[in-house]
Order: sequence, then structure tokens, then C-alpha cells
Amino acid sequence: MADKKSKSLYYFAQYLPIVTMIGASHLFPFDARCAIFSRVAGWAVRWLPPFRMRVDEGLQRVYPNLSRRERSRIAGQVGRNVGRTLTEILHNTEFSTKLDRFDAQGPGLQALIDAKAEGKGAIVISGHFGQWEAIRHYLKSQDLETGALYRPNSNPYYEPHFLAGIKQGGAPIVPKGSAGTIQMVRHIRNGGFFAILADQYVQMSKNIAFLGHETQTTTSPAELALKYGVPLVPAFGLRDENATNIHITFQEPIPHSDPITMMTEFNARMGVQINANPGQWYWLHRRWKH
Repeated sequence: MADKKSKSLYYFAQYLPIVTMIGASHLFPFDARCAIFSRVAGWAVRWLPPFRMRVDEGLQRVYPNLSRRERSRIAGQVGRNVGRTLTEILHNTEFSTKLDRFDAQGPGLQALIDAKAEGKGAIVISGHFGQWEAIRHYLKSQDLETGALYRPNSNPYYEPHFLAGIKQGGAPIVPKGSAGTIQMVRHIRNGGFFAILADQYVQMSKNIAFLGHETQTTTSPAELALKYGVPLVPAFGLRDENATNIHITFQEPIPHSDPITMMTEFNARMGVQINANPGQWYWLHRRWKH
């Protein structure tokens, strides 16, 4: 009982500054709010050791010839993108009204339109790159509403804020796990669309090359696409130089073959995006753990 109480107090102490910042942020216009948190997060990731070291770990593995100064510069970009993105998600009701800042292109968009016309489901696969939630906002605006899997936050006080933000992008939103998987499968079988972020380390999965280094990679998106005969469409939401406009690319669906080949193709396409814009990927994830 004491341990449970102390953990609850710890979570509340962790949550208090977050909810205070969220409340105070409403005093500022949306863009000012995003800019403030972007700068704060950019400074934190660039200079605070726990964050800087996490980013450095990945950058040194993938780009061993980068100078320390260049790695530090990219870490700042990573932090700014993360700060802005999370602020947009926490204020997703307002973010969803900024559709004039989005543009979309690519053959994958027509593939999704065709799938809906045929009464088929689809899987939109992406990663923690640029503004990933903009993809679902755009699809919802085009009458292609897309649900999503999410990882529940361990902090029970913060969780409702984060979940409420994600729900603005499209339904259904289901937690990772067996129950969530059942809901997702039912939705896809009934002709629904689902978005999956497949760029994190997943235990007990397959070793597949990512940015030149093998690491545990989920094959679930490809397995679902094969089992239910639906397109697997990679999509990426790239920020422009001013960070507010977002260019969404829906790429050609990944050809159906086998799960490892398909996810190898996705990792390669994701790698192209990251190599071109390393500051827009979430290097804070420990993508390689061995």
C-alpha cells in the first residue's frame, strides 16, 4: 500500500509541472505556444546530458563521421521538432483547424481513395518523423478517417491529456496489446483505415536493417496487410523551414510479398527520409538496444 501511495505521489509530482505549463500555455496564441515549447525542448535535448546522450548514441552509430558540433546541432533540431509536435498534439483541437498549412501528394493517396471506394481497409505506416499526427488530420479532412494504435502513458494523471489529443486526429484509438489488436483487426476487416508508427524497437520481433544497422523491427503491419489483402501505404509529414507548414507524402504502397521483405522496404524508405532530414526524426528512442 505504501509503495502504491509513493508511486502515485511521484506521478503527481511529475504531472504537476506539465499540467501547469499546459494551463499557462493557453495564455498565448497557438503559434506562440508552439514556438515557446519548441525552444525549451530544443535547449533541453541539446544541453541536458540524459537527452543529449540518447540522441548522440544513435547519431554516432549511424553517422560516425559527424563532428560533435554537428551532432549537437542536430540534437537541438530534434528537440525543437519534438517540443512543437507534442504541443500540437496536446492542443490538437486547435491544430486540426490549421489544415491550410498542410499539403499532400503522392500515389499512395489515390491508393487509399481507391481502397475506400472498394470497401477495403488500409494500413498507413509511418514513424516518429516530422509531424506524424498531421497525416491523420489530413486524411480525416478528406473523408478518409484513420484510427491509430498508441502506447498508454505510465503516468495516470498525464494520460487523459495525451489520449484526448490523439483522439482528435481520427477514430478509433486503441492501446497497444492484445485487446487493442483485436479492435484494430475488426476495424480493418470492416473496411477501416489504421495508422501504425513502426520505427521503434520491439522485443521478440525480427532483426531487419534500419539506417544501416540491424535491429528488432515489428512485422505486424505487413502481416496484417497480407492477411486482409489491404494496401500498406508509407506516409511522412515533413516540416518546412519555418516548421509550421507540413508537406505530406503518401508513397506508392509497398508491394505484397512476405513480412520481412515488406518491412525491409519500409525501413529503407524511412531511412531515406531521415538521412535527408535527420533533425526531424525522434532520435530519443533507443532504436538499437544491442
